[in-house]
Amino acid sequence: MTTSAPPRRPAVRRTTPSKAVSVLVIGVLLAALLVFFVLPVIWLLLAPTKTAGQIVHDNPLSFGSFHQVGTAWRHLYDFQDHALLTWLRNSAVYSLGSLVLTLATSLPAGYALALTRFRGRKMLLITTLVTMIMPSATLVLPIFLELNRFHLIGTVWSVILPFSFYPFGVYLVYIYFATSLPRDLLAAARMDGCSQWQLFTKIALPLARPVIGLVAFFSFVGNWNNFFLPYLVLPNSDEFPIQVGLNQLLTSTPSFNPVAGAGLNITIPELSLAIIVAILPVLVLFLFSQRTLVSGMLAGATKE
Repeated sequence: MTTSAPPRRPAVRRTTPSKAVSVLVIGVLLAALLVFFVLPVIWLLLAPTKTAGQIVHDNPLSFGSFHQVGTAWRHLYDFQDHALLTWLRNSAVYSLGSLVLTLATSLPAGYALALTRFRGRKMLLITTLVTMIMPSATLVLPIFLELNRFHLIGTVWSVILPFSFYPFGVYLVYIYFATSLPRDLLAAARMDGCSQWQLFTKIALPLARPVIGLVAFFSFVGNWNNFFLPYLVLPNSDEFPIQVGLNQLLTSTPSFNPVAGAGLNITIPELSLAIIVAILPVLVLFLFSQRTLVSGMLAGATKE
């Protein structure tokens, strides 16, 4: 007579101390990120719903009323004869105008660097890399002197032309064309009689839509958020982009500038609402271009 072996008990996995410590560290880091990054954003979104007094005395994360949002918008809209709309329009003109020039220069430059061989090519690539990693503030003074030499200070071109200089876009296009453009396809097109310009416009550009979207997004966001250069080259308030206009709003807020006039009706709710309005175009652009951004970031990551 044979006896069956007793059934085995399922093994119980025990959490080792090292794993528990790792989970604890990750939890602390996530909590810190929540405190330092998420809570300020939530406070910013809730600030326009309250009055200045409620912001000081009530719960920082409490909701006020939609009526107060309308009041804050009316005060903001009336500031300096609808200056906010003028600043938004200026930002759109500067960002879109420079974006067109950026694409018109970055795409041919990156294509030429990737697919042609000429004397000084390596030096040009190194110069592009060095310029790309330099802080943009280091170029403000020579750009200002150059613009002043050609009497462009205070004009639209004093912002659009420097914004159009985008070495990061040139390098992105170079990387894409150097790694992802099929050379056999180009060779077949040459055998069919395509010129170099036809290769670029009819083959390279249609295949480069992901990286074009990537360059366009980063260029637009960088131009929209740029503050230092427009602050230096634009002397009049009617020419300010929204980022420089926010600085003027800040100086008109009594909470930050005690000598500001009390009759301007610009307080913390109005300033918070202006910040939300300033970042809204970039947020909308990001939401509608996520698929293009992802495909552009992955372009050139693998080779068939």
